[in-house]
Amino acid sequence: MSADLFQRTGRFRKGYDRRQVEVFLDRAKQVWDGGGPPGGITSWHVRTVGFNMRRNGYQVPAVDSALDRIEDAFVSREERAGPASWREAEDAVLARLDRADGARFPRGRFLGLGYRIRDVDELCRQVREHLVLGRGLSVDDVRTSVFRVGRGVRGYREAPVDAYLDRVVDVMRRRGS
Repeated sequence: MSADLFQRTGRFRKGYDRRQVEVFLDRAKQVWDGGGPPGGITSWHVRTVGFNMRRNGYQVPAVDSALDRIEDAFVSREERAGPASWREAEDAVLARLDRADGARFPRGRFLGLGYRIRDVDELCRQVREHLVLGRGLSVDDVRTSVFRVGRGVRGYREAPVDAYLDRVVDVMRRRGS
């Protein structure tokens, strides 16, 4: 490979796998330059991409910051392409928020790890206040939210929560939040 795209962490610290980052960014650039062919990378792919951690990898904050900017660009392009059914997406997000605390998402399985229910429900209250009342919450607040571990049925399963938060981010972006 040629010059590094980002600063490295050093030999004794871990960062994102350089090769994986470079391959993803090359693919994103090809899709961007080609106008975004069907089946290509979307803002969702950029938001949910994950990389392995390696010694002497790329510094995580630098890569994450670049991914945020790339995601913003893809969202902007997707919005110009036409609002597919944004109102339906917003209605689905709001409907989940109307559920009672502790009942918004599927519970974890016996001995499994998930997200602490109280933490997720608190973020859901903040999302509701933002979407309904216009109270301050940013896309980055949702995108970078962290939850404590909830074991077994004392936690929500991670995948449905993560998928829902992706939809919340989409709705907030489309609203210009």
